[in-house]
Amino acid sequence: MSDQVETAAAPRPAVKPDGTAPREAGALLVFRPVDDEWRRWVAENLLLGASRDSILKTMVAGGLSPLQSTAEIDQAFRSPYLKGVERVCNRLEKREWLLAAYRKLNRLHPKCDEISRRHKLSREEFLEGYYCANRPVIITGMMDDWPALRKWSLDYFAEKFGDREVDVQFGRDASGNYEEDREKFRRKMIFSRFIEKVRTSKVTNDFYITANNNTANKDALPELWDDIVQIPEFLNGNSAHNGFFWFGPAGTITPFHHDLTNNLMAQVIGRKRILLAPSWDMPLMRNLRDVYCEVDGRETSPAPRANFGEPQILECCLDPGEILFLPIGSLHFVEALEISATVTFTNFDFDDNDFTSFYESRGNV
Repeated sequence: MSDQVETAAAPRPAVKPDGTAPREAGALLVFRPVDDEWRRWVAENLLLGASRDSILKTMVAGGLSPLQSTAEIDQAFRSPYLKGVERVCNRLEKREWLLAAYRKLNRLHPKCDEISRRHKLSREEFLEGYYCANRPVIITGMMDDWPALRKWSLDYFAEKFGDREVDVQFGRDASGNYEEDREKFRRKMIFSRFIEKVRTSKVTNDFYITANNNTANKDALPELWDDIVQIPEFLNGNSAHNGFFWFGPAGTITPFHHDLTNNLMAQVIGRKRILLAPSWDMPLMRNLRDVYCEVDGRETSPAPRANFGEPQILECCLDPGEILFLPIGSLHFVEALEISATVTFTNFDFDDNDFTSFYESRGNV
């Protein structure tokens, strides 16, 4: 593959097997056997362009015999199955070339290095300039009639809904993959207790109400949606309860990922910092696990004028009363700078916003 594709230069496994060093048994070294997981890993890295030497070095470091490892690599090179898969990879490389072409064209745009901020976009302006063009935009002035902007606060939540049992994400600090492992951290909690933890905590990512808690919390907090006004210019408001509720302390993080729909992100309480890479930069973002990326947003600096072989990272801060349009496929990292409450929407009025029904390989990246 070309050197513009992140995985092309990777002499490392996409998912490294849990290898241990060989152990001594008297005067002999006892090596681990080469199992099918290692064979899969060898094939994957050969296809990604890793060198024989780098593959051999990793296998030996994982406790495998140098002689047997060399034999397995040679066998993989000769395998007709690998040759067949290589042809499929060539087709994928063509698609990545096309994304690189879009990247090149996009970076000719005079405003490609900024996220536009527009006041009260019309339906036509939003559809033609952003939704169809797959471009993000911050929209102001379209939440002014929301009762939530005037009413929502920790005290309001506690007084109106404090005795309700809500679904939360709790204990996220126990895993580096807290979003992928989200089902492990779901917990029921009295809302007043959660509110008090939000009120008294310092900066933390350990607990958070997210879209993954939404189904249960729509039943627990239905009145919240009476404070939300669907945006009729963009959204199909047939149901008053369309949307997803996010609530947590300063420091909550959603790691770099892409959504499988177009999204509107409406900020009600507090500020959030967002890093965003355009969809055509996906091959540069190490998107190796379903919708998630291996790029750590906490260690990523904005790069609005990045080199062609590097992802273009844009940054913005979303204030209360502002809406961010996140186009499908755009990779984004979200960090709460303060105690925050956010509502997101996917029920656009232009189409069914359905891009998953023909995504048959989801989860197998």
